[in-house]
Amino acid sequence: MEFCVVPISGFFSKVTTYTLLLFLLLSCSSTEAYDALDPIGNITIKWDIINWTPDGYLAVVTIYNFQQYRHVQAPGWTLGWTWAKKEVIWNMVGGQTTEQGDCSRYKANLPHCCKKNPTVVDLMPGTPYNQQIANCCRGGVLNSWVQDPATAVSSFQVSVGAAGTSNRTVRVPKNFTLKAPGPGYTCGPAKIVKPSKFVTADKRRTTQAQMTWNVTCTYSQFLAQKTPTCCVSLSSFYNETIIPCQTCACGCQNVTQPGSCINPQMPHLASVVPSSGKNSYTPLVQCTSHMCPIRVHWHVKLNYKEYWRVKLTITNFNYNMNYTQWNLVVQHPNFDNLTTVFSFNHKSLTPYASINDTAMLWGVKFYNDLLTHAGPMGNVQSELLFRKDQATFTFEKGWAFPRRIYFNGENCVMPPPEAYPWLPNTGSSRPVSTFNLIMTFLSAMTFLYGYT
Repeated sequence: MEFCVVPISGFFSKVTTYTLLLFLLLSCSSTEAYDALDPIGNITIKWDIINWTPDGYLAVVTIYNFQQYRHVQAPGWTLGWTWAKKEVIWNMVGGQTTEQGDCSRYKANLPHCCKKNPTVVDLMPGTPYNQQIANCCRGGVLNSWVQDPATAVSSFQVSVGAAGTSNRTVRVPKNFTLKAPGPGYTCGPAKIVKPSKFVTADKRRTTQAQMTWNVTCTYSQFLAQKTPTCCVSLSSFYNETIIPCQTCACGCQNVTQPGSCINPQMPHLASVVPSSGKNSYTPLVQCTSHMCPIRVHWHVKLNYKEYWRVKLTITNFNYNMNYTQWNLVVQHPNFDNLTTVFSFNHKSLTPYASINDTAMLWGVKFYNDLLTHAGPMGNVQSELLFRKDQATFTFEKGWAFPRRIYFNGENCVMPPPEAYPWLPNTGSSRPVSTFNLIMTFLSAMTFLYGYT
């Protein structure tokens, strides 16, 4: 059993037991593939046998990304399994295996793949039409379900031989694996379900699969990478202190290994940094104190009578990745009164119907939906306008700052609550700035001697 200690003193001004329990749940690391902000999110693989062939069957395999905000970016998904018998793949449409394997026992028509454990990838955009089926050929990229359900689906067709030719003799594959594009997903066993039904284009006829089985894959950030991939910094108009990302939030600089990070001031930088059009799953980050590929900065900008305003900036420190279709998930109690989001799309996430404190933000298509690699253009920003709820609104005790932030579904490292910018009159033990000392002195002189 794992225990989690969470520093929450001075963090909440008012908190219900339910909210506290939820906060503790979100703050504890676990190897379990469970996300409290997307509790039923998963990737489901549906295998539909469309018809039987003399030595096997023809099937359509569909991958559904039912995760609200976690998407599959380039270089895309990779799907693998192990055959239950000695099946082979005669032909594929909309996808391909990465290896053919040993097909020496076939003298004439060679199968597409003879491996016991084939690995399948999507085809690239621009594939000839006679090699495509619906929802294929996007390079394995799957959007999140909230951003665009139409592109959160991927399919390929497979003709299987040396297999069963009926519901009684066919055997489901086992040991399914999914990389999207790296590790992190764990797939359960295939489960036979009711056959899928399909409606024709004119919607006047319904057909049915001969047999259907589903495989459910869930994600664990702990399995995906051992270190975090993003961090959060904070600032406010009422305190000149800027709270940076925690030192070594995503790792520390390796001073004994030159080249482990990139100094942006180095000469001939362009010759060291990879081409901007090529993405690599292995980050090559700018040398910083936090060493994170992504930093999210939350700045409490303005205070009005009935509203307050926040500026949100996402900065890419990764020279190896252009983040396409990026998204951000932010948890804050005032999202139930979010009035306007400038230059970002947004949607409320309510995994628990009685609580509306989480929002998903993402870029506007063809405007800022691409977060380019580290450099002068490697950032996107927006402003959020909230309406105050006088019963709960306060700038005290860090209330104006987010409780949790995710970038592309990855939990970002937050500063410790005791480091949050405090109001000048809260009696914080933090050192007082010169400006505050001068203002305090002038106020005291006015009180004592009547100076104006």
